[in-house]
Amino acid sequence: MTHPSRRRRLIAPLAGALGLALAALAVPASTLAADPSPGSAAAPDLTPGQRTALEAGFQVAPKTLAARQAKAAGAVVPNPFLAEVPDLTKVDYAGWKQRLATAGATRQSSASLRSARQQAATATPAAQAAVVWDEQEPDGTGGSNDTLETAERITTFGTGAKKNNVVRILGERADLFTGTPAALAPVAEDNGAIPLAGDTGLEGEAAVTTTGTLGDGPHGSEGDGSGDFDFYAVDVAAGLSIVADTSATTTDTVLALYDGAGELVAADDDGGAGYASLLSFTPETAGTYYLMVGGFNFFGPLPNDPFDSGSGNGVGEEGDYGLSIAATTVDSDKYAVRLKPGDVVGAVAEKAASGLTVHRPDGSVAVGSELLDASALYAPESPLPGGGNTTLAYVAEEAGWYVLDVGATLGDYQVRLEAYRPGAETDPKQKQTVYLDFEGGRVNTGLWGGPGVRELSPFSAFLGKWGLTRAREDAMITKITREVRDNLRDEVAEGGLNPNLQVRVVNSRNHPEVAGKENVSRVVVGGTIAESGISTIGIAQYIDPGNYGHEDTALVLLDVLSDPAGDDASLNTYLTSASDREAFVAQAVGNVTAHEVGHMVGSYHTDNLSETVNIMDSGGAGFDNLFGVGPDGIGGTADDLDVHFTEDTYTPAEGFTGLEDTLNVTAWAYPSP
Repeated sequence: MTHPSRRRRLIAPLAGALGLALAALAVPASTLAADPSPGSAAAPDLTPGQRTALEAGFQVAPKTLAARQAKAAGAVVPNPFLAEVPDLTKVDYAGWKQRLATAGATRQSSASLRSARQQAATATPAAQAAVVWDEQEPDGTGGSNDTLETAERITTFGTGAKKNNVVRILGERADLFTGTPAALAPVAEDNGAIPLAGDTGLEGEAAVTTTGTLGDGPHGSEGDGSGDFDFYAVDVAAGLSIVADTSATTTDTVLALYDGAGELVAADDDGGAGYASLLSFTPETAGTYYLMVGGFNFFGPLPNDPFDSGSGNGVGEEGDYGLSIAATTVDSDKYAVRLKPGDVVGAVAEKAASGLTVHRPDGSVAVGSELLDASALYAPESPLPGGGNTTLAYVAEEAGWYVLDVGATLGDYQVRLEAYRPGAETDPKQKQTVYLDFEGGRVNTGLWGGPGVRELSPFSAFLGKWGLTRAREDAMITKITREVRDNLRDEVAEGGLNPNLQVRVVNSRNHPEVAGKENVSRVVVGGTIAESGISTIGIAQYIDPGNYGHEDTALVLLDVLSDPAGDDASLNTYLTSASDREAFVAQAVGNVTAHEVGHMVGSYHTDNLSETVNIMDSGGAGFDNLFGVGPDGIGGTADDLDVHFTEDTYTPAEGFTGLEDTLNVTAWAYPSP
């Protein structure tokens, strides 16, 4: 068996993956029914084109899938931000981001958020009254706060005494382009590869507008059907940025930018108006770059070889488009705030603000998002804000000056920035307990958008499917509990990020008395997709940065994990005569369980196609990473991986950028009161 490759992601998409104008749909964010046969455990193998698409931040499911699923019968396709889904070809991220935006706006005006803010204030001595910070850069200009070094310092902000933990930033993104865009005649086909790219004629700071058609070339639907691309060559001088926009269109376009060696350096889908794309990229070196316009294609909208116009993955979206390309100086606005270790920061972009990025004191990107409001994923007890064009949350690792970079369309913008201490510091009660429930029985699957109370099979019902006897049930429960405790407590404590880490991990076999108590979060380990009515491997109730909700629930289903060998999401695929079966099953189930707890305490999904193996790696591909399968491709052998919370890139298709420190997020989820 060939071990799946673990390639480092080479692209850096800067424009957002959501461009549907945050339209409100009538489907709740927690419920979305599947197509008629969602219970199929075996996920199709992702093609090379689909893997490349995921690495670029594109989804590999039809964008109309969510609407169709909402009307179909069968198991619920759960919120992919919360779930370890077995099949990414059924995940319509664009549709889910619309639903999140609607739910985020509702949450922002809720009484539960007002109550959560009051509770969080008990451990945050800073003043609650919001202060206003007016951008100091003169209107209509740029340059004074455009770099990390020149970021405007908001010295009044913070969680300590005599500080304000809420600030409203008012600013303007100025239009610094003073020229008039030139009209560029449509480029003749075949312009579907780097060597065939049309010349934009841009010199220095300049812009052009043009039109084109996807599908009219030799590789479109009227040709060989491999897929039509249109390439444009753009010369970029030092210090200038490339800005490309297909908003003058109704065709569902994607944009991709390649350097002269054919490396993908930036990509965008739906970052503009409607289904249009908007890409902005500042090269580190001057030179010629190649902008590709393509049509969305869930089999992969990018060429497999940008030097070969016939290397597409089939016909995607076709039609006319309008295109503007500029090589220009871009106004960038940055603000610096001083944070303490464990500070939990929430930010919301409003009006012209469309994107937010947090840089650590060393300059690295901690988290960024563009046109994505994921605040509906927070627990009801969380004080973090939402409801704008874009939200993000971040837990600080160290004391120092952090920089907030505001991305915006041209015009006035507003950003709400808030900081709180972690949830455990607001709760004077006992330390938190994570309760692993292996007994099955009646479970309310409505917590995850399921059909309500269902009867789930216990963990013991699946032992035989892994070649283990029921006599080993107690031993396996002990081993899985130990694995989860290792992941959540022991290995996190070794990181030294929080000197007062306090969390207790117990199971239903040894401590049934703690079920349903205060400060007890629960993970149900058992049941199947058919029993639960939810098409997933695991799912958490919330993503809760700072861990403000202490009594939430997660679910780990065991049917896909115990299916016959063949699907990479089944543990049996990695079991041979050389395997220590008990050790591997305990390791894998323990890792999946810790993954769901990781969501409940604030971590998002990390990139399962990167070289880094992380407990928070997303589903749909690369399950061997999460299970801890070593280079020999066999589970339960000496080269198995010790998977833990660590630093890793966010999973691109969900719309976040940066390096997520899931170890730090987990450490500050459990500080002693």
